[in-house]
Amino acid sequence: MAKAYWIACYRSVSDPNKLVEYAKLAAPAIAAGGGKFLARGTAVKTYEAGILQRTVVIEFESVAAAEATHDSPGYQAALKALHGGAERDLRIVEGV
Repeated sequence: MAKAYWIACYRSVSDPNKLVEYAKLAAPAIAAGGGKFLARGTAVKTYEAGILQRTVVIEFESVAAAEATHDSPGYQAALKALHGGAERDLRIVEGV
């Protein structure tokens, strides 16, 4: 079974306090789902249409594990805490 990668690219952060509250709830929910943070922070360099903003890459054992984590009550609570505080694009990609 291929691993999965959860990739979140932040287009903008309008409320840093909401991002802090989101992170407090999201990190334990993601860890509980088996997620392993591989990278997180502001991009060092961007190319093409890249935005110099926060990016997060998390590895999961499978797409199903990543989806289950996203849909879990713990992570959904984190999303409620973030609501309106950031605009981002979140993708789950199957590994090769």
